[in-house]
Amino acid sequence: MTSPNGVVRQLAAVAELRWRMFVNRVRTRRGKMELVSGVIVTIPFVCGGFGAFAASAGFAWYFVSHGKAEFLAIILWPVFFFWQLFPLMATAFTNNPDSSDLLRFPLTYRSYFLIRLGYGFFDPASGLGTVGLLGVLLGTTVARPLLFPWAVLVLVTFAVFNLVLMQTVFAWLERWLAQRRTREIFGVIFILFMLSFQLIGPTMQHLQRKPQPELEKAFEIATRVQNALPPGLASNAIAQSVNSHYFIGLTFLLFLASLTFAVGYVLHLRLWRQYQGENLSEVEARQTVAQAQALQVGWELPGLSPSVAAVFEKEIRYLGRSGPMLLTLIMPIFMLLVFRMGAMNAMHHSVFLNRTPDMAFPGAAAYALLVLTNLVYNSFGADASGMQFFYASPASFSHIVLGKNLAYGGILAANTVLALAAVTFLYGKPTAAVSFATLAGLLFAAPLNFTVGNLLSIYAPKKRDFATFGRQNVSQMTVLISLGVQIVIVAVGAAAFAIARIYENLWIAVLVFLALAAVSVPLYVIVLQRLDGIAVERQETLLAELCRA
Repeated sequence: MTSPNGVVRQLAAVAELRWRMFVNRVRTRRGKMELVSGVIVTIPFVCGGFGAFAASAGFAWYFVSHGKAEFLAIILWPVFFFWQLFPLMATAFTNNPDSSDLLRFPLTYRSYFLIRLGYGFFDPASGLGTVGLLGVLLGTTVARPLLFPWAVLVLVTFAVFNLVLMQTVFAWLERWLAQRRTREIFGVIFILFMLSFQLIGPTMQHLQRKPQPELEKAFEIATRVQNALPPGLASNAIAQSVNSHYFIGLTFLLFLASLTFAVGYVLHLRLWRQYQGENLSEVEARQTVAQAQALQVGWELPGLSPSVAAVFEKEIRYLGRSGPMLLTLIMPIFMLLVFRMGAMNAMHHSVFLNRTPDMAFPGAAAYALLVLTNLVYNSFGADASGMQFFYASPASFSHIVLGKNLAYGGILAANTVLALAAVTFLYGKPTAAVSFATLAGLLFAAPLNFTVGNLLSIYAPKKRDFATFGRQNVSQMTVLISLGVQIVIVAVGAAAFAIARIYENLWIAVLVFLALAAVSVPLYVIVLQRLDGIAVERQETLLAELCRA
């Protein structure tokens, strides 16, 4: 087990295990649909990979052939940012398994470490990043054929650094997010960090109105700093070799390798503790003296049964304890603010919302519905093993799902009211026709989303873990179908408003949406009534997916 051959056999056994799991999963109907959905979702990544490869190869050839190899950093920096940020922003497109599940088997630590890196290498971000680096290698080789061995060594080191850094970030984030409070804090910080990128464009356009000498000085400092960072080190290692400064190029490569080993050591510290059996928990220490608590009565919602009210209360309380989910309330308002700041610059005539301010409220309402996609299309994902209590309770599944939908509908209503207030403040009060058209559009789109989401929550459930990053929160089939539903809704909404604008009467859009709502609302009711039988039929599959360790 501890010999090098033992490590190789362990890696081969894990690879065979993953293959057998894939083969066995494809034998099921859901597995076949997941495979087809995965292939369809992969097509855009393949097209993007070809584009990245061609662009990287072309720019690399130009820079090296014209004696400007140091400008390779212009290519390597986007590769670096994409490799690190894409897994965090697009977890719906990743499907990395949890490698900690393998610790129940007698794996050596070396095998476990290599398996963790291997899982990360098959992430779409790693694949596209590798394709980009292959493009750089091709362009450099075509420009300077004798540079091929050195470019391979430098780019492989850079790729290993990105792979190790990505796994290090994931490992330590999972460590810090093992408790709910730190999970909420980091979630808020991450969302605010991502939102801040939206302000870069308006801010830069505002600063370009007059000369900014301090920006030129900051740019010079940033250029010097980037030379000491991994993309700059890799580009300088190649550039110095192009200029026959081999010793200086070797120095840059050794510095990049040292950073890779340093980050790898940080990853080793986390994985070693995990390998030794560290298992963090949110369970509080047992109190020595039991404190009497007053009886808390559940909510009573007029016109709703106690079971529906109980599920509604549960969803609201759970979502209210989640900082990231609360931030979704301000997302439509924040995006309106971003577009408004963009409309105030010198290029205001090219901003869509500035030319058509009456579309601000419909756009904000559509975005408010979009932010609920992850909840609506996997409504049982966060319940996990608690799903067993739903089956054991006397409540029907139609009441359980209705309670969840009402909670999500309440969030949508709150978002819409806040969006209306923001639009009124930033763009002016929308007309009555626009307001009614927006509400009628939500009356059509929300039931349709809930209908499809309820079916996918039972037919394609996916256990969610809010303490992990870089792992898929919904199934591939759900990603594909939800994307298709959103495209259809946006297309129908745009067509309705376009027809109304052609005839210069927005009340036509109201009639169109009401006619569509006359179809989507009864469809929602019919599907809701049949969920009890569907849930019983899918009981074993649903519990097996959500209650797995």
